Amino acid sequence: MFTGLIQAVGTIQRRSSGVLIEGCGAFAPLAIGDSVAVDGVCLTVAERSGDGFLADVSEETLSRTTLGTKADRGAVVNLEPALRLSDRLGGHLVSGHVDAIGEVVAIDARPQSWELQLRWLEPRFGRYVCEKASIAVDGISLTVARCGSDGVDFTLAVIPHTWSVTTLNKRAVGDRVNLEVDQLARYAERLLDGAGSSAGAAGAEPSLSREWLSAHGWS
Repeated sequence: MFTGLIQAVGTIQRRSSGVLIEGCGAFAPLAIGDSVAVDGVCLTVAERSGDGFLADVSEETLSRTTLGTKADRGAVVNLEPALRLSDRLGGHLVSGHVDAIGEVVAIDARPQSWELQLRWLEPRFGRYVCEKASIAVDGISLTVARCGSDGVDFTLAVIPHTWSVTTLNKRAVGDRVNLEVDQLARYAERLLDGAGSSAGAAGAEPSLSREWLSAHGWS
């Protein structure tokens, strides 16, 4: 589990069936088996190497994220070690399991911030996006400033600190980014759909629904 607060910017390179991550000195030492979020993707330390580590990468990870293309060109990546129970949760809960890839549509410099407009390449994930909700972009915990009615296109306001200490300042229009939705949105959807509910059975609790929430004071 991670928080989406980046602790270092490193590099990723292809190594046989896996990848080499360098630049973890800010949160060293690492141990074999430790988890590190690399551009929002949870990777496991298989072997230590200098100030970084080697990690195995599955076909699933390569197909759903940007790590493969970045490793081929030795690109920079955001790095965050796994959350400890004693750590402060400064961002939001990030699992390191990327949902899908997004595309940078526009980047606008403002007097005190940057606006980053993104678009889901898989539109079905837009339903998890709403204004003021959290989303992880290349592992960075960010807040949605605005979004379209279907959530497919959305805009993020990025403060100068985040812009300067992450890879966002290297992004350009047309770039691909890893996106992970807020886990709370997924759980809420699951409950509202009544999946797995045994409502109607003798003694069973009523299924959670929009009507039930409204009747009990939620709006």
